[in-house]
Amino acid sequence: MKHFPLSRRALLRYSAATAAGFSLGSQAQSAWPSKPVNLVVPFPAGGGTDAFARPLSAQFAKLTGRQMVIDNRGGAGGTLGAGVAAKAAPDGYTLFMGAVHHAIAPSMYPKLDYDIEKDFVPLVLVANVPQVLVVNPKNHPGDFKEFIERVRKAPGRFNYGSAGAGTSHHLAGELFKQQTKTFITHIPYRGAGPALQDLIAGNVDMMFDGLGSSAQHIKGGRIKALMMAGGKRNPAFPDVPCAAELGLPEYTVTTWYGLWAPKGTPADVQARIVEEVRRASAADELKTIWASNGAEFGSLSPTQFGGFVSAEVKRWAAVVKASGAKLD
Repeated sequence: MKHFPLSRRALLRYSAATAAGFSLGSQAQSAWPSKPVNLVVPFPAGGGTDAFARPLSAQFAKLTGRQMVIDNRGGAGGTLGAGVAAKAAPDGYTLFMGAVHHAIAPSMYPKLDYDIEKDFVPLVLVANVPQVLVVNPKNHPGDFKEFIERVRKAPGRFNYGSAGAGTSHHLAGELFKQQTKTFITHIPYRGAGPALQDLIAGNVDMMFDGLGSSAQHIKGGRIKALMMAGGKRNPAFPDVPCAAELGLPEYTVTTWYGLWAPKGTPADVQARIVEEVRRASAADELKTIWASNGAEFGSLSPTQFGGFVSAEVKRWAAVVKASGAKLD
């Protein structure tokens, strides 16, 4: 086969076209984000989701030069904001920061206007933290043993606040009641933030909360941690006994937070989002914040995160059925 040399003019045209092609390819790769990104957080400010979303958004802005605007859409146990995010344009400029509550919701709500597994694409497991039983220290100054004795002696007298019916806070309380054979009244709020404020004010007796929203209040002495869920103590709070130590070896509840995009978001944009979020998570500033909240950043791939969510949906469906939990 003969090879014919290009003329100088043809060579120049070829070189220009090739350079343009590389330029266009680079622009396509770097086009996202070309404007601010809207991050829907389906709970009011001050809750656990917010506690991780805000430092993540700040680090994102430092790395990309584009703002990640927090859009708090509280209500209906986090399902209202999820519905809003599911209907957003799938262009990478509206993302959704959900949580374990969204794996519970399909079993609690008879009708949702979105499907967490079908209407979103999973991107990143942002944080995983254990739940902690917290009380107001002025109302309940004793330790776990003293507190549980008081609860058992007065069925129905004590109550616990949650981020809303069907949230992990709610189900954690139902599990606790099952395993301790106690009766405690559930009081749902529109998010962990409002529930915590009422706990601090002494208007509710207790709360099962993720460390993401409770950690700073515990350290500040505004609330007191009586028990860490699971079989080991948390490094951020080594003095708080775990459930297994207190005679509840099966009481394991974690609150996790994840990032999704609306279904239909281009694959290359999904990859860029994951890349930028992982870059942000590698920053020392974020590592310090996560550690202080007793949290771990997820190392799952998007596919693995999707499988994790599916498993959580099934797990919590079984818990809801066994507990008989209902929307209040």
